[in-house]
Amino acid sequence: MGNYIKKKKEMVFQSVDSLQQVVNVVNEAAAALNDTKRTIKGSAIPEVLAGALGAGIGGVGSFAALYSLGAVGLSAAGITSGLATAGTIVGGGMVAGIFVLAAPIAVLASGGVGVASHLKNKQLRQEKERLYKEVLARHEAIIQALKDEADADKERLDYLQSLNILLQQAVKDLSHDLGVA
Repeated sequence: MGNYIKKKKEMVFQSVDSLQQVVNVVNEAAAALNDTKRTIKGSAIPEVLAGALGAGIGGVGSFAALYSLGAVGLSAAGITSGLATAGTIVGGGMVAGIFVLAAPIAVLASGGVGVASHLKNKQLRQEKERLYKEVLARHEAIIQALKDEADADKERLDYLQSLNILLQQAVKDLSHDLGVA
């Protein structure tokens, strides 16, 4: 694959859920190929086909640190002495202690969000790549069905043509997201 689009705003499919519409078309194409009598009327997505034809772990850690640094636990005196002790780590007092104890929350939270985001983006890319291959295969099969069934009735040909249009668009959109030339 080429230059994969990494900015969500530039992606056609910004989440795995957004790929569901392509999955529906791929499934419909499979059904069309398995049943030569199937038309838009018998489809699971008739409107779409007709339209195509028409065109927090860090918080616990900081709370525990605050508790253990205090002279008498979680009393007012304990909290203020704990904050002051934590603040001395960076050469400050109680106010600096607030930031020292809040830092692990921010770091762990942003790290957690970063890891989750990376995993979601990796999953999204893998699903796009898998679906792209599937769409290409179904598209070729629908084109072949259009040739093989050239003498079929108008309803069947309209059905196959609408699937062809939708699969062409899916190829285009997935190609864009995957950076395929």
